[in-house]
Amino acid sequence: MKAPAPRRKGANRKVDITPELLQALSLGEIETATLTESLAVDQARLLQAVFPDAWPQLEDTAQALGQLGILKRMECIGGLLWQALGQAGWQRCLTHRSDTVRGWACFMAGAQPGLTLSQRLELVQPLADDSHFGVREWSWMGVRPHLASDLPQAVAELSRWTRRPSDRLRRFASEALRPRGVWCSHIAALKQQPEIALPLLQRLRADASPYVQDSVANWLNDAAKSRPDWVRALCARWLQESPVPATRRICERAQRSLKER
Repeated sequence: MKAPAPRRKGANRKVDITPELLQALSLGEIETATLTESLAVDQARLLQAVFPDAWPQLEDTAQALGQLGILKRMECIGGLLWQALGQAGWQRCLTHRSDTVRGWACFMAGAQPGLTLSQRLELVQPLADDSHFGVREWSWMGVRPHLASDLPQAVAELSRWTRRPSDRLRRFASEALRPRGVWCSHIAALKQQPEIALPLLQRLRADASPYVQDSVANWLNDAAKSRPDWVRALCARWLQESPVPATRRICERAQRSLKER
């Protein structure tokens, strides 16, 4: 069996992105390898390359994308593609080689009207389990507004994900409802009442995967900025009830900001 090709190291500075690399990224010929590359992609050019036949419908909106931040840009394209192309556009994005294009699919999952929360999560599941780090981040951002608008149902649905074999899906369950998620709107109710998500967090307190542990710890670190006593008390209880290395690691990282006070 042929060994898989080594992953490309990628550029960590914009000046290190060559014209040839930027062209390949912006034509959807290769995946990005770093956040720096992801931010550099010319998404209007990529949109034209992926959907040349629909470009006349998309061009006016696409040309204004450069004025938007990266999250709004992705969200705008997802909504635009669903409105213009519907299911055909979704299928094209879902399996495309470009991680940015698969990222658009994440926001198309959020843009589709009339879905239950369960149906929306089912749509985004393959993207939440994607091999590319960027797509996994876009997956929760794409549906987060729907999760935040119905927290009891979101906690119930995501609690089921905590038993999934894939640590990527278990991480999604935690990351999607972080009170102060990176690059996205905060969830005010969870900043003030983090205990709403306790049924979900409780199931991940001793997860064997560092990828999941980091997310749970970051969730609690978010909560500690507005409810420090709650986080201290929860960690003390977890360490008493579950004195295993995974729980100790989560609790130590969860309280890192509190130790600085």
